[in-house]
Amino acid sequence: MDITANPAAEQAFGSQEVPDLPDLARKASAVHGSADAGLRLARDIAVAAPFPGQGRTKTLWSILATVAAADLTAARSIEPHLDALAILDQAGISAEPGTWGVFAAEGPGMAVTATPGPDGWELSGRKPWCSLAARLDHAVVTAHTGNGRRRAFAVDLRQPAVTPVPETWVSRGLADVDSGPVDFQRASARPVGADNWYLERPGFAWGGMGVAACWYGGAAAVARRMFRAAAEREPDQIAHSLLGKADARLQAARAVLDDAAARVDAGDAAGRDGAMLAQRVRGIVADAAEEVLMLADHGLGPGPLALEEDHARRTADLRIYLRQHHAERDYAALGRSLLQGGEIPW
Repeated sequence: MDITANPAAEQAFGSQEVPDLPDLARKASAVHGSADAGLRLARDIAVAAPFPGQGRTKTLWSILATVAAADLTAARSIEPHLDALAILDQAGISAEPGTWGVFAAEGPGMAVTATPGPDGWELSGRKPWCSLAARLDHAVVTAHTGNGRRRAFAVDLRQPAVTPVPETWVSRGLADVDSGPVDFQRASARPVGADNWYLERPGFAWGGMGVAACWYGGAAAVARRMFRAAAEREPDQIAHSLLGKADARLQAARAVLDDAAARVDAGDAAGRDGAMLAQRVRGIVADAAEEVLMLADHGLGPGPLALEEDHARRTADLRIYLRQHHAERDYAALGRSLLQGGEIPW
């Protein structure tokens, strides 16, 4: 994955393929933890960002990683906006102007149901993990339609029937990206695809790997702080070892993202193959990012965490962002998929 948030490391992209990534990195850095600023940048990026699976997936993920390396609040605001636009494009639906999110999480004791009403579909219930619901204009929201089926809907979040639950987000990481629950009370909604289309479409796996590109960008920025610390003094063998480990993990993460982007564009990431690819990519990148965080803690000590705003915020942001990966549960899902396939893959 080509990351150009560090202008000195700019890679050779054709001008017709990707926007000016160093300039994008500077704009993302200016977000400085503000979700409102991140959403303003999301509108600008959406003009140039390609959709996944259309020959430029690596470019899209490079944009996401570049933004994440500069500011993870920016990435957490921008990635769902771009994902929602891609979902609507896959469904052949025009996106209404404004900012978009994707609310597809499920939680114990919470469920949103969709029922046909006199003027169209209506959503009712509580949805967990609805990032920036109080600030977005629209969202793609999944809801239950009966008999174990789920369907995606485009929802105008500005209608009175949509109410974000206040004072539920207390996270120190991504502090301005309020991701609390939302109550829907017969909210008007427009179907996006048929029942279960949202989960079965190839883009479901692609979107999950786009999130992993953000994790990679955040981890790369943490590792850059390690590099600068080692370069500013005479490093000992321990510093060399920690930096070498960080490099090895990031190189592996970048390699699987590059390979996955090529597979997406080649049409080799649909169905079961796409789902397993996403599970592997997300696991490898999440593990790499978590290890880089640990290596940075060991190598840098408490100083940057306690005294440097950018580093302290970045590490807190990355830790909460990484919890979109469900760790051992996601590995269990991958193992189950391997056994169901019946073939030894190595």
